[in-house]
Amino acid sequence: MPPALAAEEGSRGRPGARRLQAVKNGVRKGGDKAKAAALYITDRVIENAPRVPVRDLATLRAQFPGLDADRLADKLITGAANATSTVGAGIGAAAMLPVPPALPAELATEVTAVAAIELKLVAELHEVYGQRPPGNVKDRSLAYLTAWTEERGIDLTKPTTLNAALGGQMKRELRQQIMKRMVRNLPNLMPFMVGAAVGAVMNRRDTRKLAEKVRTDLRKRAVPWDALPALPPLEQPSEPLPEATRAALEGTEDPRV
Repeated sequence: MPPALAAEEGSRGRPGARRLQAVKNGVRKGGDKAKAAALYITDRVIENAPRVPVRDLATLRAQFPGLDADRLADKLITGAANATSTVGAGIGAAAMLPVPPALPAELATEVTAVAAIELKLVAELHEVYGQRPPGNVKDRSLAYLTAWTEERGIDLTKPTTLNAALGGQMKRELRQQIMKRMVRNLPNLMPFMVGAAVGAVMNRRDTRKLAEKVRTDLRKRAVPWDALPALPPLEQPSEPLPEATRAALEGTEDPRV
């Protein structure tokens, strides 16, 4: 008899053993559901990345007149942190409901919205510090995805970091990177059970932490605005984001933030 069946057979006469086995089975199934949810979110993040609207440096300077690079970056970070904080409050409210271990569709929508807000922030920080990666929308979105998952700024002097050919191998590597980030953050959902305020605080903290890591890298390679070559305006995505994600991104657009 296989060991698993033998253990199950031996536990039938022991109520305590049966309960323990049931808990183990539940944990295993819950873990499988959580991984499946993280994989689903990963694919949505990759799919949404080229659809995230990014403001170029000229647009940002017009919306935030009179600011230098660091103060402009501060404004962007504050706006994004406020937006993810709002999303975090929504996650906290949803997580107070009796939901299974796997993320429900509503919660997955909230998590992908946070990813879109942070991707937009990462991209616009690269604009502010004169580090726009070459290529089209798809090329740049893949570079920003790498920067987001690895929590660092893009190094334009290293072509290997800008290989945007989304082949099977690269897509697998990118999925693995995002999966690591998402799985690492999944336990953070547990404290949301205590209420929306915790979700808001955690998202605000995590967004600022990511932004400061990226900005530290970009500052080392920053190009002064008066030394930047003339760059064309950034093209806008051809496909709109889902409505919920667009609504979350609108929180980062207000120049008064």
